[in-house]
Amino acid sequence: MSRKVMMPVVYNVPGIDRVRIDQNLRYTPTADANIAMDIYRPPEHAISEKRPAVIFIHGGAKTEWSPKDWGRFKSWGRLIAASGFVAVTFTHRLEYPKRSLEAGAHDVQDAINYVRSHADKYNVDKDRICLVGFSAGGPMLSLAMRGDMPYVKCIVGFYAFMDIRQSNYNKSEKPEVLKAFSPITYLEKDPAKLPPMFIARAGRDEVPTMDDSIDRFVNAAISKNIALTFANHPNGVHGFDSQNDDERSREIIRSAIAFLKSNLS
Repeated sequence: MSRKVMMPVVYNVPGIDRVRIDQNLRYTPTADANIAMDIYRPPEHAISEKRPAVIFIHGGAKTEWSPKDWGRFKSWGRLIAASGFVAVTFTHRLEYPKRSLEAGAHDVQDAINYVRSHADKYNVDKDRICLVGFSAGGPMLSLAMRGDMPYVKCIVGFYAFMDIRQSNYNKSEKPEVLKAFSPITYLEKDPAKLPPMFIARAGRDEVPTMDDSIDRFVNAAISKNIALTFANHPNGVHGFDSQNDDERSREIIRSAIAFLKSNLS
């Protein structure tokens, strides 16, 4: 596992050192001890005050690597909680490009259900949720685009696959599964019902077909007149939020937080 994944996000706000964290929660029945969840709560959080939840979905990784404990997600959790939300990070069974989309989706759905069913305990407004997908976690955003999650008020993709039909997943998954898990598929069905989206692109992304999938998704979304906020980092590499310590990365992160505040308020 690369040391790069342990690097924190290149932006912070006051209060990140006072965030409260509930760690290693068992959100789904499994014998794998690595499949667990952390919940980050704002430092000044009235007991009766419910906050929107921002659920982070990592990309493809073996569960033993425990992605929720990577520097990127630990710092995103603190950053979002310090910004006034309840942040959720969790490890799930998505392994790119192995056949794992349905297993990953099962865990993502269980994670969402856990947060909503324990909303009172963690001061969550269960009807105000945003999903944030990274890299190969992009296909999991399709779960909120199928019309049966009205409580998901917005979607965010950071250098995330938005169409996997041309990705390396096509070596392990059936065509109908690739279509079902490609967010671009749902731009054709009932675009007026889709939640607002924020898409961030890395101009120098090294992952094959990643930028192409984002470009096609953005062009299709614009053609359907969908509520879309797009941010491009011209010099950004895959994982620019922790790998490119520059003002453009910070500007995109700030814009994403502003998007959350606008759509979850």
